[in-house]
Amino acid sequence: MIDFNVPPFTGKELEYMQQAIKNKKICGDGEFTKKCSHWMEEKFQANHVLLTTSCTHALEMAAVLTQVKPGDEVILPSYTFVSTADAFVQRGATLVFVDIRPDTMNLDERLIEDAITDKTKVIVPVHYAGVGCAMDEIMEIAARHHLMVVEDAAQGVYAYYKGRALGTIGDFGCYSFHETKNYSMGEGGALVFQNNDFLERAEIIREKGTDRSKFFRGQVDKYRWMDYGSSYLPSDLNAAYLWAQLEMADTIRKDRLDSWNYYNEELRPLAEAGYIEQPFIPDYADHNAHMYYIKTKDLETRGRLIDFMRKHDILTVFHYVPLHSAPAGKKFGRFHGEDKYTTKESERLVRLPMYYHLKEEDREQVVKAIKEFYE
Repeated sequence: MIDFNVPPFTGKELEYMQQAIKNKKICGDGEFTKKCSHWMEEKFQANHVLLTTSCTHALEMAAVLTQVKPGDEVILPSYTFVSTADAFVQRGATLVFVDIRPDTMNLDERLIEDAITDKTKVIVPVHYAGVGCAMDEIMEIAARHHLMVVEDAAQGVYAYYKGRALGTIGDFGCYSFHETKNYSMGEGGALVFQNNDFLERAEIIREKGTDRSKFFRGQVDKYRWMDYGSSYLPSDLNAAYLWAQLEMADTIRKDRLDSWNYYNEELRPLAEAGYIEQPFIPDYADHNAHMYYIKTKDLETRGRLIDFMRKHDILTVFHYVPLHSAPAGKKFGRFHGEDKYTTKESERLVRLPMYYHLKEEDREQVVKAIKEFYE
């Protein structure tokens, strides 16, 4: 069986986790947590990176820091994971879903301005498949209307937009280190931001609403309950697992790109013959090979292809069901304008096996099976 995903593992993870245990500090903000944060700050030219227990929690922190409140509106794509929406729903905001571009599957920046009202507070671009949204246009719109931008860069770690790391362009960026991502700590994430003014409150929110971070730095003689917060600190054991992969981030990235490029080259004849569509990478984007997908003719063809691949012991999957069509999406938000592409494109998309150390013979088998299906 060729799995759809295998969590990344470099061989150093257990050694570093044992080191964390020997350090006698396995709670949050230990040695490996700091190593991971500092690595991302330097690698991505980010002023502040706070490791979190998940990307969901990073998004929740961002929602608090934007000061979204009941009655406010948040613009986002419907084609995304539920966490993108949940973080703002928890603050009482109304979701305003906008259609996606059919080429990148990202929020269509040309439709954002028409969805803005006097209640709009935040725009949330989602960098699907590690391919950046049109951030210059989005940031210009946000500046004109005095809105904040929260990048959902769950899939965008070590990917770039015009040379800038995804997650570092908006007011806040949110990374994921879930086991399905390029770099993993099992469950985990990070909140990224540049503005120093947000640091003190971000640390308080992350430390259960206390100024405990200041206490550990010796800035206060005791820590107190200061504000709303929760326990968003990951264990240093998780961070130790992640550190083993960040040390080899370039190797992992190259390995995934090799698989991505192989799929793209070998499946091009099917695309040229009109059977499938391949991913589109804009000139401004330097993607991270988070996923490789193809688009079939329609929903019925996709179902038959996934069944065919399963019978050949290959796991392929479809992705998000658009949020605006879900019960909670209808309850907490509305779709602005026409759903021209969101549902249609989501019903055609199939994700192929993609992970670090995907064997050459396995990816060859994947391509062979797809070609057999279309023969």
